[in-house]
Amino acid sequence: MKITNPLASGMGPADYFTGVVVVDSVRNPDEFSGIGCAHVRFTPGARTAWHKHPKGQTLYVTDGIGYVCQRGGMVREIRAGDVIFTDPGEEHWHGATRDHFMSHIAMHEADADGKTVVWLEHVTDAEYGNI
Repeated sequence: MKITNPLASGMGPADYFTGVVVVDSVRNPDEFSGIGCAHVRFTPGARTAWHKHPKGQTLYVTDGIGYVCQRGGMVREIRAGDVIFTDPGEEHWHGATRDHFMSHIAMHEADADGKTVVWLEHVTDAEYGNI
């Protein structure tokens, strides 16, 4: 058994996020497990860029109200207690609504090359507002 504390909170990089996002890494894939996990907190209006996961992703919304959208789909509201699974390779984004914070636990598995996510372009204001 190993008990650890997460690394210090870090700001979500501007290359991958719009707005203020704070990321606490829970675990990174290693030689024992390919699972990566992070607690991610979005301020109102903040969101990820479009992205995809080679082995899919599971999100567990811990508090607040947010949005999730798959490429070509409509923006959908998510709330505390919701669990979202994106299929491997499915392009999507997620983040907070304009007037609420939203936090989630993000879980994903590394592929054979150790990659857990492929980042794409930023979500435009028009895409974000497609409610």
